[in-house]
Amino acid sequence: MNWLKQQVANVAGTQEPIYGPSAIQSVAKQAQTTPYTELQPEDLKWTAMESTCVETQVFYLMADSGHIGMVQVIYSNVAGIHTTCQFNTKIFYPTKNGKTPTPLWCSDALDNQGFDDRKLSFYADGCAVTPNPDATAYTVKSAINESSIVNLTVSRTSPGFQVGTNGKSFYGTDPQHPWGTMRHAFWPRCHVEGSIITKEDGAIDFKGRALFIHALQGMKPHHAAAKWTFADFQSPTYSAIMMEYTTPPSYGSTVVNVGGIVKDGEIVYAGATNTAEHTESKEDTETEWPEPKAVKFTWRGKTKGGEDVSAELAGRLGERLDKVDVMAKVPGFVKTLVGGLVGTKPYIYQYSPQQNLALKIKIGDEEKVEEGQLFSEATFIC
Repeated sequence: MNWLKQQVANVAGTQEPIYGPSAIQSVAKQAQTTPYTELQPEDLKWTAMESTCVETQVFYLMADSGHIGMVQVIYSNVAGIHTTCQFNTKIFYPTKNGKTPTPLWCSDALDNQGFDDRKLSFYADGCAVTPNPDATAYTVKSAINESSIVNLTVSRTSPGFQVGTNGKSFYGTDPQHPWGTMRHAFWPRCHVEGSIITKEDGAIDFKGRALFIHALQGMKPHHAAAKWTFADFQSPTYSAIMMEYTTPPSYGSTVVNVGGIVKDGEIVYAGATNTAEHTESKEDTETEWPEPKAVKFTWRGKTKGGEDVSAELAGRLGERLDKVDVMAKVPGFVKTLVGGLVGTKPYIYQYSPQQNLALKIKIGDEEKVEEGQLFSEATFIC
C-alpha cells in the first residue's frame, strides 16, 4: 500500500504520506564500512531511467581570469511517459570598478538526444559531452545557443570518488525493493581548458580549475529533498567539496551529507561524516526562506592509511552572486516534475565570497591553513 501511495504521489506531484526516517536507507550506512570507492569508467555511465528521474552531468568552473561558470546536461523522465533533455550554461563575471555584471544564463532544450554504446557519451543536435578513451577527461561542446558557445575540456588531476560502495541512498519502506534513489559521483579536482564564446564579451578563456559531478535523483526532486547545501572549494593544494540535503518530513527530515578532500593524485578523505551549517541567516522577505549569510563546513574521517583527518571552512558569504527562482528559470519538464505540490517554491542562493576563505586541515599531527576560492549554493524547495 505504501508503494501505491508513493506511485500516486509520483504521477500526481502531490505531497507524499509520512513514512518516517526508516523509509530512507542513507548512503551513510554503506560508508560505515566502506567510506568511499574510487570511480571507474563504468561508474560514470548514464542510467537514463525509464521511470521518473532527473539525471545530470555538471561541470563547475573557476577560471584564472576570475570568471565562475557552470555547464550542465540534464536528462529528465516524467513517469516513464515523456523524456526531455536540456543544456544549461551560467557565467558569473568578476567585479570591476566596484560593479558586478549580471550573470549570463542560457537554458536550451535538446533534440535527438542519445548515448554511445557504453552510455559514457551524451550527444544531441549541436551538443556533445564525451570522455576520452580512458575516461580521465571530458570534452563539452555546445553550439545550440549563439549567446553561449561552449568548447571545454575538463581533465581530472586526482581520482574521483563516490561515497560508500555505489554512492546511492535508497527510498522506500522495503529496503529490498526501493522506489527511489539518490546518487552522487565526484571528480573534485580537475583542470579545465577552453572557452565559452558569448555575444557581448566574445571568447571567455576558462582555463583554471573545475569540479565534475554526475548525479541521479531516481524520483521527483521535491520528494527526494526539501533543501540542499553545496560547497566547492578550490585552493592551490586542496579541493574540498560537499553536498548535503535534507529529506522532506515524509522521510523524517533526514540529513544526508557526502563529500571529501583531495589533492593532485590523491584522495585525502571522502565519506559521509561531514556537516554543513548556516551559522548566520536572514529571512528573505520576498521568498520567506532563511537566506544564509555565513557558513561552516566540516569534514572528519580517516585517510586510506588510517590517519585522522579533520578540516573546517568557515566565514561570511558576502554579497550573493544570484538568487534563482527555479520555477521561473527552469524548463517546463521540471515544472511538470514539481507541479501539483502546494507550498513548493524552490529558490537557489549562489555565493562566492570576494574575500577568500581559508581551509584549516589537520592530517595526523600535521596542520595546514590554505586560502582558496569557494563557490556555494543553498537551495530551498519545500
